[in-house]
Amino acid sequence: MTVTLYDFELDEGCYKVRLMLSALNVAHEKIAVDVFPGAEQTTPAFLHLNPRGTLPILVDDGLVLNETEAIVAYLARRYDPMDHWLPADDPALFGAALQWLAFAADALRPAALARLNAMFEVEADAAMATKAARAAFRIMDDHMTAREFDGGQWFVGGTPTVADIVLFPSIALSRDAAIEHDAYPALRRWMRRVRTIPGFKTMPGIPDYY
Repeated sequence: MTVTLYDFELDEGCYKVRLMLSALNVAHEKIAVDVFPGAEQTTPAFLHLNPRGTLPILVDDGLVLNETEAIVAYLARRYDPMDHWLPADDPALFGAALQWLAFAADALRPAALARLNAMFEVEADAAMATKAARAAFRIMDDHMTAREFDGGQWFVGGTPTVADIVLFPSIALSRDAAIEHDAYPALRRWMRRVRTIPGFKTMPGIPDYY
């Protein structure tokens, strides 16, 4: 059985998948893709794997998957038999985890776009993307503030889940788009906790301290 990740080191979505693979201790092969400036992900060979021309792409024993949050959820179900990362045996926790997966895929998209605009001059209304990113981070910070009042340390339940994996990169990398972390104290504390997850790995652009 071979797990292959088609990867761009500076891509936020690819980092989410790398983080999940590492937390699960799943052996895998990484194949680097020339996204900037080569746009290799839009060539016929890659469009055969993902017609949308985006990364990440995961291939697991013949199964081909794209869309970051779907890949993370798949890995959690496939390689965590105890269901710690995606608590399928608890409907409330399962639903909450899926809610944050959807949030990461939708509400955090402007944060990723603001970063791509700042780093690679990807076309975007930078002001609007930054405003939307800050609004999403405020929702996250308010949630974690409430969680901490109740003794919670993670976005869902009592242990790290896929929610923490998919939410971490956007705020952690936001300084690339000139969004500082001072306004989000609960997220700063949570980000320090994410660093304690066994298998945690960083990437360029993530500060050493919060």
